[in-house]
Amino acid sequence: MIAVLGSANIDFVFRIERFPQFGETLTARDHVRVFGGKGANQAVACARLGAETIFMGSVGDDAFGDDLLQSLKQNGVQVQYVRRLKNAYSGTAVIFVDSKGNNSILYFPGANGCIDTSYIDDILPHVVSASVLLLQFEIPLNAISYLLKKLPPDRPIVIVDPSPASDLRGLPVERIDLLTPNQIELASLTGCTDILVGGRQLLELGVKQVICKVGENGAWLIGRGEVIHFPAFRVHIVDTTAAGDAFNAGLAVALEKGLPLDQGVIWANAAGALACTKFGAQPSLPFQHELETFLRQHGVTF
Repeated sequence: MIAVLGSANIDFVFRIERFPQFGETLTARDHVRVFGGKGANQAVACARLGAETIFMGSVGDDAFGDDLLQSLKQNGVQVQYVRRLKNAYSGTAVIFVDSKGNNSILYFPGANGCIDTSYIDDILPHVVSASVLLLQFEIPLNAISYLLKKLPPDRPIVIVDPSPASDLRGLPVERIDLLTPNQIELASLTGCTDILVGGRQLLELGVKQVICKVGENGAWLIGRGEVIHFPAFRVHIVDTTAAGDAFNAGLAVALEKGLPLDQGVIWANAAGALACTKFGAQPSLPFQHELETFLRQHGVTF
């Protein structure tokens, strides 16, 4: 089983020709409401890829909270441990997508920001029973830190997506098995624009292994004594929103199946590439049959 602790949001997506300059008003080509949040995205992606998946997080008692839970359940995600907060708003995000598929995101945490140590105590037995745990930084870091300290040393495999990038020095990073920043996040975390140098800095902090996502250039696996580049799969890019979430889900599902890490990164690259071919966050996340067909078309066995 894969456990995901993270955010669940309603995303308001605007498609625009280009990003506005300061003080400028532009007309959007269209607007759509979709389900998002890095935690919910990764949970939905894992479930669509065939893994038993449980999502843990917090939503408000508003209509958005109802919609978020219903969407997760419809995608096969278990939600029985999600906390509903009274008199609270569910998380929301405004996403701008330009004509080249690039995105810019403004995020309001809402109930996501209320995850605390008491909630971690409540869900800890269910987290420990999972084989893989996915975390992101759209929930309070003190809750993540508390959870990492409470986990057994060898279970589950912990994959952390440090987005939005935050200071890692207060976290027990030695309990992070795989840290998966993109190139911008890696530079923010380390102050270094060189991927390999920055990755090694994170290893020196105590992270076990780093996978840096570099978009159309694929991904770099940086471990102690090994550095491997994994080329990206070439696709027609429609919208890059949630591509990183699909990447992490593909990685988690491969590892949950017992595949070696190098195979997992290939699965992750494929899942991320497929997410770029569709519009929206959760609507773009690939299903198991799509990933398997895509891998076969590219000569990848599984």
